[in-house]
Amino acid sequence: MKIHEYQGKDILKKFSVPVPRGEVAFTVDEAVNAAKRLGGSVWVVKAQIHAGGRGKGGGVKVAKSIDEVKNYAKQILGMTLVTHQTGPEGRLVKRLLIEEGANIDKEMYVGITLDRAQSKNVVMVSTEGGMEIEKVAEEHPEKIIKETIEPSVGFQQFQARKLAFALGLSGDAFKNAVKFLLALYKAYEATDASLFEINPLVITKEGNVIALDAKVNIDDNALYKHPEFAELRDLEEEEPLEIEASKSNLNYIKLDGNVGCMVNGAGLAMATMDIIKLAGGEPANFLDVGGGANAETVASGFKIILSDKNVKAILINIFGGIVRCDRVANGVVEAAKVVDVKIPIVIRLAGTNADIAADILRNSGMSFLVAGDLKDAADKVTKALAA
Repeated sequence: MKIHEYQGKDILKKFSVPVPRGEVAFTVDEAVNAAKRLGGSVWVVKAQIHAGGRGKGGGVKVAKSIDEVKNYAKQILGMTLVTHQTGPEGRLVKRLLIEEGANIDKEMYVGITLDRAQSKNVVMVSTEGGMEIEKVAEEHPEKIIKETIEPSVGFQQFQARKLAFALGLSGDAFKNAVKFLLALYKAYEATDASLFEINPLVITKEGNVIALDAKVNIDDNALYKHPEFAELRDLEEEEPLEIEASKSNLNYIKLDGNVGCMVNGAGLAMATMDIIKLAGGEPANFLDVGGGANAETVASGFKIILSDKNVKAILINIFGGIVRCDRVANGVVEAAKVVDVKIPIVIRLAGTNADIAADILRNSGMSFLVAGDLKDAADKVTKALAA
């Protein structure tokens, strides 16, 4: 679950991770009043959307007077902010973060996430703060220094010291960076986060270490342990179809293609999307109906897939392990009648009672295209697109 920058910083503050003082604002007047309460002579007006690259898109402005705060708030609130992460459609800005200015000396990067290859958390730092970390990894991988965390002992002080040394810090900045890293990792573990990204991490001229930005993603699977995080979810920042799918316990992610996919199991879904592309098609979504596919879940899947106007054909690929294929086939027939699907449907069922399921589909009186294997299914759905 993604949350806004100001929400992430509120979490960091609870774990003694230094962040700039700031307030969220939903109107221009609220932005002005927030700046007045913060005091000082420099403020930063920041668009709050679930995407990076806001500065390059015009969503982050430095104001040197209350009038400038007001003008920037007027410009940014209600704008459609386009960044490299939003896509060309952009995101509508509905809230701002008003922060005090910082006396920046250096900009660094720090990130914490799970290294799936090692099944261990990793803390990464780089001197290339403020840049897209993906670009740094591609062009200058040697500038990203990593420390793998052993789950049995956790993040150790010597590791934090190594990372602070790697950033070229000394004196108060070094000591503060060590404290910062230890506090940040404590926050990461305690919140069951899947990603913490501080970019930039700034060193001030006074030697303070501050999280100038904060990208915090919470692991959805751990939300039952953190009911207080549920209210942080901003549904307006999420894909409407993905929200609708979650109500039916379906795992759905919208893509840009024209072949709707309905599959049981994440691994099978990935393989299905791969073979569709191999056959010359483009998957329109990832949709995992889970192990208990039935008429109700299939009908919900159809409705969600067909809500995407780009979908011109549907490929259903079900492996009958937990659920019998004949039960799925009956569910598909019932759902297709209820939803009134008018585009080609290619179905490949394998596993328990697959032969019976194939007969059910052929004798349904509906124009299903039954495939024998996965390659056959991909070929048939791409041919159906061309027909």
